[in-house]
Amino acid sequence: MAATDSDVTPPPRRKILIADYETGTTAPLRFLMEQSGYEVQIAADGEEALRLAAASKPDLVLLEAMISNPDGFEICQLIRENPDLSATRIVFVSAMIRDVDIAKGMALGADGYIKKPFANAEIMDHVRKLLELNDGSDQ
Repeated sequence: MAATDSDVTPPPRRKILIADYETGTTAPLRFLMEQSGYEVQIAADGEEALRLAAASKPDLVLLEAMISNPDGFEICQLIRENPDLSATRIVFVSAMIRDVDIAKGMALGADGYIKKPFANAEIMDHVRKLLELNDGSDQ
């Protein structure tokens, strides 16, 4: 007997956490991610970002290094140290664009570092590639 469309369960929506204190960044990122079919949560400070990450286990975190309490670098390190979040991808989307800042983010385990201001296509390219890696479809 052939499966019907009603027998097929759609895959769960991928979850993205945007951790940034600037609504000028979070609003367009949220719109872009939701238009691409992702479930989005926003955190305006580091404490909220860590709480949401632990509770929802996002597939990807878009992280501003200059977020506070704790800062983005500490958040990256804490996510990487948490075994429950080991599959979470992290991309810094930051105005901290010195080579030393980028090197620090990558050394702490980030999967990418995008400089502000950014192009929508650049963000979406990173997101799609990383989430494909997460679901194993690249193999």
